[in-house]
Amino acid sequence: MRGMWKVLKRRWKYLSAKLSGRFEETADPKVQLEQAMVEAQDQHRRLVEQAASVIANQKQTELRLNRSMQELERVSGTTRQALTMADEAARRGDAAKATEYNQTAQAFANRLIATEKQVEDLKTMHLQAAQAADQARAAVAQNASLLQQKLAERQKLLSQLDQTRMQEQLNTAMASLSQTVDQDVPTFDDVRAKIEAQYAKALGTAELSGQSVESRMLEVEQAGVTSEAQMRIEQMRQQMGLPAGGQDNAGQLAASSRQALGGDSQPAAALGTGAVAANAQAGAGAGAAAQTAGPPATPAEGTGPAPASQTEG
Repeated sequence: MRGMWKVLKRRWKYLSAKLSGRFEETADPKVQLEQAMVEAQDQHRRLVEQAASVIANQKQTELRLNRSMQELERVSGTTRQALTMADEAARRGDAAKATEYNQTAQAFANRLIATEKQVEDLKTMHLQAAQAADQARAAVAQNASLLQQKLAERQKLLSQLDQTRMQEQLNTAMASLSQTVDQDVPTFDDVRAKIEAQYAKALGTAELSGQSVESRMLEVEQAGVTSEAQMRIEQMRQQMGLPAGGQDNAGQLAASSRQALGGDSQPAAALGTGAVAANAQAGAGAGAAAQTAGPPATPAEGTGPAPASQTEG
């Protein structure tokens, strides 16, 4: 039976320690700090009450001592008065009165002795009470200083606690950027890799589209249209007697056509430039032949463009 009791007692202590440890782990430090401060304030209040009781005892002893000293003076004076009256009766020859006054003086003397003893005891008690009161005052002052320090440290601890919680939240947020919190939630790195893959795929598709046969055919067709427009402009310049624009305008038109198409392929660009240059040379040759043959006829106002044979020449 005794062994069973020891086992149960040991298990109870183990469970108590385990529960206490779990409570300390899950308890809020801010609440525990407030509890500690409330307990410190209650302890200071109890200390003040005890010090007040000690000081009150010292005050009461002092009052009793003052009354006893006043009583001692009164009894001492009464005893002297009785002795004086007994001496006067003896001088008058009244022995009976002298005896009575002497007996009264004896009684006052006994009271005087008792009062003196009481005064001495009260003086000792008053000295002890005064020392206790001084110690109580010093203890209250010291505890008040410690309480003020705890209050100041409480603000510092609360600030540190807030900083600690903020740092813990920041650590959790930083960890969530590199670690998967849940299976259904992707990480930041996974999302970034996915976006970069889609962006690279789009760039590759655009590059392949720019190098396809259809895009090159479109560029060649656009170059032909540009060269034909350049030839028409040169003919109009010749008819109007303006100087020729040269190959710079052709190059600008070719560049504008390439920018409009959005093509950045070097072979296609080179092909378009060559075609424009060839057409420009052909136009220049045709202009020279026209100057040799003679000035062309000026078209009338309101008529249409030149015949197709002149355009082709």
